[in-house]
Amino acid sequence: MTYQDTLNWMFSQLPMYQRQGNSAFKKDLSNTLKLSEKLGHPEKAFKTIHIAGTNGKGSTSHMLASILQEAGYKVGLYTSPHLKDFRERIKINGQTVSKQFVMGFIKRNKMFLESNSLSFFEMTVGMAFDFFAKEKVDIAVIEVGLGGRLDSTNIINPVVSVITNIGLDHTQFLGNTLEAIAVEKAGIIKPNIPVVIGETQLETESIFKEVAKKNGSKIIFADKQEIEIYKSDLKGIYQSKNITTVIQTIKELQFMGYKISKEHIKNGLLNVVKNTGLMGRWQQLHSNPKVICDTGHNKEGLAYVMNQISNEKFEFLHIVFGVVNDKDLSAIVHLLPKNAKYYFCKPDIPRGLDALELKNIMANSGINGEVYSSVNEAYKAALNTAKPNDFIFIGGSTFVVAEII
Repeated sequence: MTYQDTLNWMFSQLPMYQRQGNSAFKKDLSNTLKLSEKLGHPEKAFKTIHIAGTNGKGSTSHMLASILQEAGYKVGLYTSPHLKDFRERIKINGQTVSKQFVMGFIKRNKMFLESNSLSFFEMTVGMAFDFFAKEKVDIAVIEVGLGGRLDSTNIINPVVSVITNIGLDHTQFLGNTLEAIAVEKAGIIKPNIPVVIGETQLETESIFKEVAKKNGSKIIFADKQEIEIYKSDLKGIYQSKNITTVIQTIKELQFMGYKISKEHIKNGLLNVVKNTGLMGRWQQLHSNPKVICDTGHNKEGLAYVMNQISNEKFEFLHIVFGVVNDKDLSAIVHLLPKNAKYYFCKPDIPRGLDALELKNIMANSGINGEVYSSVNEAYKAALNTAKPNDFIFIGGSTFVVAEII
C-alpha cells in the first residue's frame, strides 16, 4: 500500500471519532492494552507528561514541548486531531513521523488491527508510542484525545499530569454536567504522580482534590500560584491561562531535576510555532482585510475567540462558519455577533452539518447569512466582499479551519 492507501484504509475501515462521532467511542482500554502488549509495551520506554482538559490542551501540549526542546531534550509530541496531514499527530522535536514509518507500522500490524477491530484512535496511539520508543525520546508530551479515564492514551504512567480546565463538550460521552466531565478527566490522575490543574472552578475543584487525595498525588492549582508570565508567539488572549498552566508544570519538572532555565522557558514560549509546527490558534492568514482562523469550537473556546474579536479594530465583520452535526448550537449561538455577515459552509467530513440546515437554525436566532458549497467557496466569497479595513474570522469547527490553512 502507498502512504495514501494506508491512510484511506485507516480512515475508512475503522471507527474514527472525528469523522463518525458516537460509534467510534470505546468504553474501555482493552484494545489499547492488547496492542501495547503486542508491541512490547513501548509506552514504558520513555517518560511522559499527560494532558487533559476541555480547552487549551493542544496549545498547552505544544508550549511544553517547545520549552523542553529549547532545554535540549528529545521531545515526542502526540496530539489530535490533525489539520492537514495525519502525521501532524506524531512529532519529535517538531518533525512529523515519516510516511515510511506510518506505512510500515500498519503493514506489520494490519492483521492484528483488523482481527481485533481496533479504532483509528487506538491504533494511532499505539503507532505514536511505538515510534517514540524506537526513536528513544527523552520525554513525550501526550495529549488526551477525548475525556481521560477511558481515553486510549491513559495506559501511560506520566511524571506529571495536567488538566487545563473543564467545559461542556462531548457531553454525549462524558456527561452533561461539569462535575461528571471532571470525573472523566480526573481519570488521568495516577498514584503518587503530581497533577497540575490549570483553572480553579467551583464545580470541579473538590472532585480533583478528592481524586488526588485518594491517589496520594500532590495537586497544584496553577491559577492560585504566584507565577511570572512570559510572552508567547501564540497570540490569543486566552493563551495567558495556558501559559500559567505550562509554567507551573515546568516548575514541577524542575523539582524532579529537569534542567530547564528561565531562558529556555522564555524562548520556548516565543517559538512555539517554529519549534512544534502548531497551526490554527488565532492564526493570521491575510492582511487588508485581516483574516484570522481559530479552532475554538465549544462554548468556552468560542467565548474566548469572540471576546478577542471584539477587541479588534475594523469597519465590518465577516464570519465564515461551519460546524459538525452533533454540535449543540443552542449553547453557542448567543456568543455569535448579530452585526456580522455570515458565510455558512459544511466541513468536508461525514459529520459536517449541512450548510442550509445551519443557516436555518441560525436564522431563528437572528443570525443571517448565505450558504456556500464548500468552506473554500465561503472563504473566497468573504475575501471578495470584504473591504481592506474589514475583519474576516473563520471557525466554528476544527475541520473548517483545516480546509483553509
